[in-house]
Amino acid sequence: QLACPLDLGCHSVLASSPEITMSLRINDIAPNFTATTTQGSIDFHNWIGDSWAILFSHPKDFTPVCTTELGYMAKIEPEFTKRNTKLIGLSADPVDRHSEWAKDIEETQGAAVKYPMIGDSDLAVAKLYNMLPADEVGADGRTAANNATVRSVFIIGPDKNDTS
Repeated sequence: QLACPLDLGCHSVLASSPEITMSLRINDIAPNFTATTTQGSIDFHNWIGDSWAILFSHPKDFTPVCTTELGYMAKIEPEFTKRNTKLIGLSADPVDRHSEWAKDIEETQGAAVKYPMIGDSDLAVAKLYNMLPADEVGADGRTAANNATVRSVFIIGPDKNDTS
């Protein structure tokens, strides 16, 4: 059995295949995906490697609550790194906005975001992880209120299955 990072008393969330529309459950296989991030393109399962990963998502860039939360995670990222845990953020805005947002986060929160942030403007990852209904339209023109359910956290263990 794998130990959970930071003694959170959690189970690894290993999610289902994209064809399944039910919610993710503890011990499901985490869906793999390729995404553009602030650190380049990643294959999620390859990026995780033998680490734990925490995927946390936010509805829009530059909102006060999201900015505070990403800044806090940037401050405590070294504690996760010590525990073999990688952080990755997701927002329904494109990556070019994330780069500007990262500057704002550092300025207002006093911590630089060193973990990747996924640009999910087509909502592909949000839909894959069942944060939004499959028939939702892209993020253009959507507000933080429209994207409220994109606010999610997934703790993924190193024992995920690579489905690629």
